[in-house]
Amino acid sequence: MSEIQRPGALYQQVAAAIREAILSGEFAPDSLLPSEAQLMTRYGVSRPTVRNAIAALRAEGLIDVRHGKGSFVRSDAQPALTIERRINRTADGTFVMPNGDLWQEAEEPGIYRTYTTKATGRLLQLDEEEPLFGCDRLLIDPSTGTRAMHRTLIPFEVAEAVPLLSEEPGQPLAAIYPALTQAGHKLSWTETVRAHMPLPDERTALHLPDATPVLHVARIAHGTDDRPLLLEELRFGADRAELAYRITADKQPTRRTRA
Repeated sequence: MSEIQRPGALYQQVAAAIREAILSGEFAPDSLLPSEAQLMTRYGVSRPTVRNAIAALRAEGLIDVRHGKGSFVRSDAQPALTIERRINRTADGTFVMPNGDLWQEAEEPGIYRTYTTKATGRLLQLDEEEPLFGCDRLLIDPSTGTRAMHRTLIPFEVAEAVPLLSEEPGQPLAAIYPALTQAGHKLSWTETVRAHMPLPDERTALHLPDATPVLHVARIAHGTDDRPLLLEELRFGADRAELAYRITADKQPTRRTRA
């Protein structure tokens, strides 16, 4: 029996003791925690105290409760999938995106009309309530089961100048990028990544376990004048996938010396 002699609520003391056992390796990743009865005996506390301690550790993301099986220490394994975020263009004008053939659509894409919000307007350099074409896809990697939510947002003004997009704004990016270049745009991209705790629809769609953050990737395609042409958003569970980037050194302009 391990005596609890720390300040704070009793369940917090038990949670701290279990946390130390996890971090020290006594309770290994993916292992089944001792039963409630065993933890009651180990720490000399009641069942409600043990349950509150487990709930606290579950909220921290250290424990995954599997119904009918018990409480397991969350795995510290590497993500199941690495998502390459580079873009290549072939000599014939085709754009190749790594992982492009990886995903399968779990359901039919949803194509709709919407408007810029404060957040999307900032990224697209538009005011709020500007009209957009949107397309939402739920993707799945069949080899790992990783799920991702994918969205493209295209301003009406951009789509109306590109026949393919004005007629079928739900095209995949591999078709959108060539259409934009054929319309005279020289494309470049910027991308940001942030994390947030999932909203209910994200948790359901991505099949997220407790206390798992979502990685939210926002990529903007820019035209020749650096004008934002479209916004691509990708969201997935941080426990399932990681992002990989190829970084090259920019060539600095040569300074001219005065004679």
